[in-house]
Amino acid sequence: MPILPIDTGRYGTKEMLRIFAEENRLQKTLDVEAALVWAHAQVGNIPKKDAQVIMKMASTKHVELEKVKALEKEIKHDVTALVRILAEACGPSGAYVHLGATSADILDTATALQLKEAVKVLEQRLSGFEEVLLKQAEKHKRTVMMGRTHGQHALPITLGFKFSVWMRENARHIQHLKECSERLVVGKMTGAVGAQAGFGPNAIKIQELVMEKLGIKPADISTQIVQRDRYAEFVSLLALIASSLENFATEIRELQRPEIGELCEPFEKAKQVGSSTMPHKRNPVTLEKVCGLARIVRSLVMPALENVVTWHERDLTQSSAERFIIPEACILTDYLLALMTEVLSGLIVDAERMKKNIGITQGRFMSEAVMLALAKKGMSRQEAHEHLRVLTIKSETENQPFKRVLLEDRKVRELLSEEEIAKALNPRNYLGTAVKQVERMLKKTTKERKTRGLTP
Repeated sequence: MPILPIDTGRYGTKEMLRIFAEENRLQKTLDVEAALVWAHAQVGNIPKKDAQVIMKMASTKHVELEKVKALEKEIKHDVTALVRILAEACGPSGAYVHLGATSADILDTATALQLKEAVKVLEQRLSGFEEVLLKQAEKHKRTVMMGRTHGQHALPITLGFKFSVWMRENARHIQHLKECSERLVVGKMTGAVGAQAGFGPNAIKIQELVMEKLGIKPADISTQIVQRDRYAEFVSLLALIASSLENFATEIRELQRPEIGELCEPFEKAKQVGSSTMPHKRNPVTLEKVCGLARIVRSLVMPALENVVTWHERDLTQSSAERFIIPEACILTDYLLALMTEVLSGLIVDAERMKKNIGITQGRFMSEAVMLALAKKGMSRQEAHEHLRVLTIKSETENQPFKRVLLEDRKVRELLSEEEIAKALNPRNYLGTAVKQVERMLKKTTKERKTRGLTP
C-alpha cells in the first residue's frame, strides 16, 4: 500500500520515477550480472554459450520482482535472492551467475546505471529551465522595477536583470552537475575487499569489460564498495540546486503579496481553487510547494555525508539510508525544476504595478543619483549624503514629493537646475549597466547552450 507522497504519485515526474522504480532497479542489477558473465566469456573463464544463456535470461521477464522479494524475505539477502532465481532460470548455465563477484559489485554498479539516467534527466531539466529564464530575461531586460535590499526600496533595476542573475546561478549548477557526474557515474567489479582475488588473473580486464559493456567508467580503486564521497557530493549539489529554486520561489512569493503585486504564479481562473473557505484567494501554492520540498532535499545532505564513514572495507550502514537518500534527492530535485519551469513559463508580470510601487517613496529612492549629481558640481560626497539624508526625512515626514523638497532647498538649487533634478530623479536614467549586463549574459548563456548542442 503506497504511503509516502512519492509513492502515491503526488510528487515526481514520470521520467525520474521510472528510473527509481523497483522494476528498473531490478533490471539494472540483472544488466550488471549479464555484463559480468559476458566479460568472463571474453577472457575465456566460462563458455560463451553459457554466457549467452545467462544474458538472455537476465531480464525481469524471467526474473520476476515478486519472486525475488519473496525469496529475499525468506533468506534475508537481496542479491543472493536475485542470483538464485536467475541461476535457476538459466538451467545448467546458471552455475556461472555472479562468478567472483560480491553483492556490492552488483549493487553499486547498478546504482551507477541509475544515476547515469538520472543525471541525463536532470541535465535536460536544468537546460529547460535555463531556456525559460533566457526568454524571460530577453523579454524583460528593460522592464523597470524596484530593487530592494533588506526588504526596503533601494535603487531601480530591471526584471530581466533579476532573471539574468537566476539564469547564471542555474548555469553554474549545469556546469557543476557535468563535473560531478564524471566522478559519480562509476561502477566496480573488485570483490569482497577490493583486491579482485575472486576474478583470477584477468580481474582488471574483466572490470574494464563489464564497464565498457554497460557504458560507464570503472572506479579508479575501491574497497568492497564505491566510496561514498561521490554520492555525498552529488546529493550536496542537488541540495544547492533545490536551495536556488527555493530562493527564486521565495522572491516571486514576496512579489506576489497584494501589497506588492508585481509578479504572480500562473492561476487557472476557470477551475483552480485558492481556498476552501475564502473564494477570493489566489495562493502561491506551487511556489510554496517548491520551498517546502527544497527543505527535504537539503535534509538529505547530512545522512549522505555520514555515509562517507564506513568500518574498514565495508559495513552496511550506508545501504538502508541510501534507499531513501538517492531516489528522494533525484526525484524531488527533478520535480522542483519541473515546477519552477512551469511557473516561470506562465509567470504573470504586472509592469504597471511595478511603476506604481516605484512611486511609493515619492522619489526618495533616487537620492543616490541626486547625491552624485551634487558631488559632480563640487559638493563633497559626505556633505551631499548627509544633506540628502535630512531632505529624505523631511520628504517622508511631511509627505511631500522628494522633487518638491529638492526644488525648495537652497543648497541643492545653487548647484542643480530643475531640469538636472528631474533627470536625476528619473529611474530610467539610473539603471547603470543593468540592460548591458543582461545582454552580455544572454550572449554568454546562448553560447554555452550551443556548446551543449542546444538552441537558445
